[in-house]
Amino acid sequence: RRAASAERTAAANAGAELVAGRAAKAARRGAAGTGALEFRACPAVEELPSPVRCATLRVPLDYARPDGPQIALTVSRVPATRHGGAARQGSLVHNPGGPGASGMSFPLVADLPEWERIGAAYDLVGYAPRGVGRSAPLSCEDPAARAKGPTQVPAEPSAAYKRQRVAAALAYARGCAQRAGAALPYYTTLDNVRDLHVLRAALGEERLTFFGASYGTYLGAVYATLHPGHVRRMVLDSAVDPDPRRIWYVNNLDQAPGFERRWYDFRAWVARHHAAYRLGATPEAVQASYERVREAVARTPAGGTVGTGELQAAFLQAAYYDDVWPQRAAALGAFLAGDPGPLVEQARQEPESAAARENARAVYTAVLCNDASWPAGWETWDRDNTELARRAPFETWANAFLNLPCAYWPVDERQRPVAVGAQPTALPRTLIVAAQRDGATPYPGALELQRRLGTEAALVTEKGAGAHGVVGGRNDCVDRHVERYLLTGDTSGWRVTCAPHPEPAPVSLDDRAARGPGKVPRALLPPVV
Repeated sequence: RRAASAERTAAANAGAELVAGRAAKAARRGAAGTGALEFRACPAVEELPSPVRCATLRVPLDYARPDGPQIALTVSRVPATRHGGAARQGSLVHNPGGPGASGMSFPLVADLPEWERIGAAYDLVGYAPRGVGRSAPLSCEDPAARAKGPTQVPAEPSAAYKRQRVAAALAYARGCAQRAGAALPYYTTLDNVRDLHVLRAALGEERLTFFGASYGTYLGAVYATLHPGHVRRMVLDSAVDPDPRRIWYVNNLDQAPGFERRWYDFRAWVARHHAAYRLGATPEAVQASYERVREAVARTPAGGTVGTGELQAAFLQAAYYDDVWPQRAAALGAFLAGDPGPLVEQARQEPESAAARENARAVYTAVLCNDASWPAGWETWDRDNTELARRAPFETWANAFLNLPCAYWPVDERQRPVAVGAQPTALPRTLIVAAQRDGATPYPGALELQRRLGTEAALVTEKGAGAHGVVGGRNDCVDRHVERYLLTGDTSGWRVTCAPHPEPAPVSLDDRAARGPGKVPRALLPPVV
């Protein structure tokens, strides 16, 4: 079986080279700077204003059959502005992670001051990976058929609750098979790499300049391993640990203590601003306030829509991004003061976003489940997560149940994770960026990625910080390193550090910002179930 699998992988890789070669030829025949892609005004559904333009890239569903069934991937672009007389350096392609997130809005950063010099030199290119958005969208259940909120999730799952979640995971995996059919095995990191290889060629680029965040770092690292001769520059922000032994089951276990640290960081920040929020002057006291809110919405859902599941989802965002800390703390304080409005506004899940949430969850699940072997017996999951929850209770069980469909995944042959760093030729200089206290992609993953990519891989560390996704307006020091690298190819050293970005300022309970939903500006969070 292993030999047959290797033959199929080799055939798919050969198919990707064939399709990329065709795209490169089409790009050379096309008008200068447009490649094989025909960029036009974006469809209204994309909600992307001018000057962003959109195109469609057709790729094989199965690269082992390059002339077989095709799927269409959506692509967006803003051309290099050439402001200040900057020379155009080609296309900068972005993947925001997930898997399951769309990068179609990436070109909008051209209007931000921190991207001005990069946008002057590069066409900024985003795309929706296979399965995402309008790129052959994947779903595993009808969003309208999902149980409506409020969702009540026990703090410590009972045996009966665990049985319910096992049954739900099995049903979800079966739904993926029923709705995707024969296409289900082709949502993988390797297929995403092949699509990226074709996109590079279709843009008319001999070598790829790439900016990947979160899962996008793993995608970029696998691309660099398989296509080192086609790498120009890579920025890898908030790195996934690429060790094949950790993809993906162990990586997800590793997140639990990381999220626990970030949950502590949030509570410590709230405690320092006790005068503003009245939630407690110590992290332990803030935890007690949170538990009071949790117990209250378990008895009576806030606004009829926010139970303990929605509460957990809202505060998981605080473990990802400190941007939302003031709004989340204000919402807790307002709730305990008798006003549930801010909490309801921030935690409820809008019905109109249900399809997008299900699409993101489906792609996330399919890619992770297809990419590697997972423990097939619930006993292993139960043992590992029970032990983990003793020291990291905040997100352990929610994460386990999110990934549990992989135990029952209806694809006979999973992929074998690529040995990142085993490329036949040396890579050009690459740049890894990481926050030291990141919970979603813990810092040891950045060290492992640097080790695997080799001596030309530089690492910029934001010390003492933990927001997920460091590049692009959060830390001026980090952004200067990234800008210098993208514009010149130079880095400041093998390992350099930046001071943490400023903590958010507190807001008063009377501040109107307390009633606004927290904005999550970067990679899409894993879906919460």
